[in-house]
Order: sequence, then C-alpha cells, then structure tokens
Amino acid sequence: MTTQTITLAAGCFWCVEAAFNMLKGVQQATSGYMGGHSVSPSYRDICSGDTGHAEVVQLEFDADVISLQTIFEVFFFLHDPTSLNRQGNDVGTQYRSAIFYADDIQLEMAKAAINRLEQQGVYQQPIVTTLEKLATFYPAETYHQGYALANPQQPYCQFLVLPKLAKFRQQYTTLLKT
Repeated sequence: MTTQTITLAAGCFWCVEAAFNMLKGVQQATSGYMGGHSVSPSYRDICSGDTGHAEVVQLEFDADVISLQTIFEVFFFLHDPTSLNRQGNDVGTQYRSAIFYADDIQLEMAKAAINRLEQQGVYQQPIVTTLEKLATFYPAETYHQGYALANPQQPYCQFLVLPKLAKFRQQYTTLLKT
C-alpha cells in the first residue's frame, strides 16, 4: 500500500468530504482549514473571511488503488473551478478553489490536470484554482466530520449537498466503495 496525502479546497467541505469518503482507495477524508495566517482557527473564525484559511478536505489515499489523477478529476467535478472565491451562495476566500500540494510531483500533476481541462475546453471561463504549498492542516470541529450524511434533513444538505452527491454517485459508480 502506498499512502499519500493531498489537501483540496472546493467550497463547503461537507459535500467534498462526503464524496471522497465514498471512493475506493480513500482511507480518510477529513474536513478542516488550511492556507491562512491565524493559529488554530475555528469554523466561526474562518467564516469571517479574515483568517485567510480555506475550508479544505485532507485526503489520505492508497495510490495503488486510486490515482492522484482520478482524485483531481473528482475534485474538478465536485465544484466550479472558474468561480473566484465563491461556490454557489457561499462567498469569500474561505470558499476558494485550491490544491494544496505536498511536493513537486503533486504540483506538476495538478498543473497537468488544469492544463488538460483548459485544452479540452471543459469550462467557458478560465480555471482560477490556486496551487498552494501544503501548510498546517487544522481539522474542523468534530461535528463537521461526516456532517452531510449525518444531517440529511438540514436545509443546506437537503437542497444542495445531497443532490450533488446523487449526481456524483451516478458519474462515479465504478469508483465507489461497496
């Protein structure tokens, strides 16, 4: 087993975490915060938009089961990488699209994934996903872990997250854990 870690920001972490935790080869997807200037930020802190942190999901995955390329494909499927500091009604730098790379190999693979999407003309607007060096990861509060699946009646989950997860399941059936 070849365990790797990558940290991704794609808007609200509830949906992103739930989707990645469904994939074969993903050992753990953990919601948290990264890329800011304050120490030990809380959800309340980052919601202010003043800490510089993004809502992120840190993935531990078995690269022998799921490739980083596939992880990037899923990442770009789950959000709009052309929307600067915004995903739907969630607005602010904490909702930016970002890949926090651990090494030069991850950086080059991220650049290649973005270039491939741009060359294929997948999006009408330019991709604004930032490529940022891995920084300190602060796990989100316990209640955020597994939030979407534990709270399906919560309005945000009911109307935004669960429909997106249904579309995700349809698109990636072969990659899902059984």
